Amino acid sequence: MRFVATADWQLGMPAAFLPDEARARFAQDRIEVLRRVGDVAREHDADFVVVAGDVFDANQLHRSVVARAFDALREWSVPVYLLPGNHDPLDASSIYRSREFVEARPDHVHVLETPGLQPVAEGVDVVAAPWFTKFPLNDLVADALAEVRPDPDRLRILVGHGGLLGIDRADPALIDRDGLEQALADRRVDVAILGDRHSCTEVAPRLWYPGTPEVTRHRETDPGHVLVVEIDDASHEVAVTPVRVGRWSFLTLEAPLDGPQDLELLETALEEVEDKHLTAVRLVLTGTLTVGQKARLDSLVEQSADRFAAVRVWERHSDLAVRPDDEEFRDLGLTGFAADAVDDLVAQLDTEHAQEARDALGLLYRLVGGPTRGRA
Repeated sequence: MRFVATADWQLGMPAAFLPDEARARFAQDRIEVLRRVGDVAREHDADFVVVAGDVFDANQLHRSVVARAFDALREWSVPVYLLPGNHDPLDASSIYRSREFVEARPDHVHVLETPGLQPVAEGVDVVAAPWFTKFPLNDLVADALAEVRPDPDRLRILVGHGGLLGIDRADPALIDRDGLEQALADRRVDVAILGDRHSCTEVAPRLWYPGTPEVTRHRETDPGHVLVVEIDDASHEVAVTPVRVGRWSFLTLEAPLDGPQDLELLETALEEVEDKHLTAVRLVLTGTLTVGQKARLDSLVEQSADRFAAVRVWERHSDLAVRPDDEEFRDLGLTGFAADAVDDLVAQLDTEHAQEARDALGLLYRLVGGPTRGRA
């Protein structure tokens, strides 16, 4: 028996960190990746697909998100089982009970609404642990497993959602890792698939987080996968293979900048990134630049932002100093009011208004025609 495991689709996520144009593409690509998940299921002759929670980013979404998701899922050749998670719990406002979901749901799309054992194929059960509130006060996986006993004639798949006790922060809903591993050792379940952690992670043998199929934030270490899981019908041996389906990348580039050569290295690093329109970059910048060099940097970031999904300086982790260089502004031939403005701004570089002064000096340098590419 073979199935595909995935989680954390978070359809409809706002992605406010992206500019408007990229945000629209990002939202659509979260739908398009579902088609690639369906392709993986078809290519590997899977019996079904399980989604371990957070199918939707929230319970209150525009109906078009549900409609486009169902358009993609109608192309699938296998059943799919959706588990409500902390983003889309089965509460009073659940998206799974909305008119747009109930009336448009394809027949092969099923919601795992009931905790515990549920048959999904011949000789195969899912042990489901759905969320009914955003803030449960107990371990939902432990509750789902409470009445499950070993059965050598059935294959069992635990589908849950949440962090693991002992790894993640304190929370009454955290999953007891020891208890879950004991259930695996006792063969009460053959494999456990969990959602919530967006990076593809093998926690222990037969205990996996598939991660999100399309990256959602910079801090994810290995997103963009689904799992192809094969369980031998006779021996119950389990083989798990991650398969990449994601196309987007969120990169963090650290760049020490202390002169024009370093700016050229940063420009080269950005140029070498593939699929720029599908890549969001945050820059961690350290070092010291002259005003002219900072102007060149600003120009580079601005021009790169037009080619990438997003490029921004991660200010909280950057420490970039700007020093005035008399020769730079002397070359510009400034006199009168403009020269006085430069002197005033330079005097503020050691005050609480240093950032504003740096920005103003850089803008002035660019406006009067200082070089922003090549020599700086």
